[in-house]
Amino acid sequence: MPEFNRISALIRVLATLICLGFMPHGLAQSDPGYANPRTPWDAPDLQGVWSIATQTTLERHPRYEGKLVLSAEEAQQFEASVKARNLAAGAPSDPNRDAPREGVNVGGYNNFWMDPGERLAVVRGEIRSSILIDPADGRLPYNETGMANHRSTMLIRESYDGPEVRPMGERCLVGFGSTAGPPKLPVSYNNNTQIVQNRDYVVLLAEMNHDARIIRLNSEFRDPPTYDWMGDSIGHYEGDTLVVETTNFHPQQSFRSSLTHRFYASTKAHVTERFTRVSDDVILYEFTVSDPENYSQPWRGELPMNRSDEPIYEYACHEGNYAMPGILAGARRAEADGVPYAPTYGVP
Repeated sequence: MPEFNRISALIRVLATLICLGFMPHGLAQSDPGYANPRTPWDAPDLQGVWSIATQTTLERHPRYEGKLVLSAEEAQQFEASVKARNLAAGAPSDPNRDAPREGVNVGGYNNFWMDPGERLAVVRGEIRSSILIDPADGRLPYNETGMANHRSTMLIRESYDGPEVRPMGERCLVGFGSTAGPPKLPVSYNNNTQIVQNRDYVVLLAEMNHDARIIRLNSEFRDPPTYDWMGDSIGHYEGDTLVVETTNFHPQQSFRSSLTHRFYASTKAHVTERFTRVSDDVILYEFTVSDPENYSQPWRGELPMNRSDEPIYEYACHEGNYAMPGILAGARRAEADGVPYAPTYGVP
């Protein structure tokens, strides 16, 4: 009887906290009447195609002065400005324009091809200014080693004058940024992910570069580690949530960069992800990155995965990239002429 009373009291306290809007970390806040669909083997059914496209960036821009939650008016102003900028950048190129000045980055291709999403991320009814929620300032908590690793990698890549330092996405090895994860982050296009489940595995198929992350359920990390692309992922279910643990990343995947985020993590970084379906159309995606070698504390983020009616399209990238000789022709010409080659990309 005393044990029953303690359990009843705990349930009453938890119910009170939920009613007041306080949710323990990891518990997804969904509609009270929502019944999470189950697979035939009684696991939460996460299958389908989901998009992580959003204008919300990994780190919080200084313009928000540390504020995580934006008002509807602030969001509308920002989204309208992004739309106007993208429309202008996607206009047809002027065939009579002057040649670019020396040292000017001419870019990759017209913004018409970009598809970063039209809205800021909404999590638990809040419009978010950053994917990061911890640290509270929305900035990556690099320690001195991590900042040095980040800067040295950027300096090496600043010239982009050889195939070894070209981005992994450009070399068609893995997708740009961290679209396949972990952690999964939005990029400029191809932000869809298809989730497929059976009793023993969960597969996360990222549309970009058709990266397939195979998660072994109720398993252990490989010993010795194999340091695969996207790391070694194992998972289990906690109620309505799929929990995924990943570590032992490929060393060439330590630096992940896109137009909207950059971060550095060691091969031994440990990433914990939580996938919770909170409605028919939304999966709440939560992640924690722990990497004491490069960060002063673990960092956490949240992102909605919104159901998409679009199919997964072929990402016709080719490993090795036959355009590489053309891409690197400027550096080779500079070498032949005996002049320094230093295009301006900038180091944050």
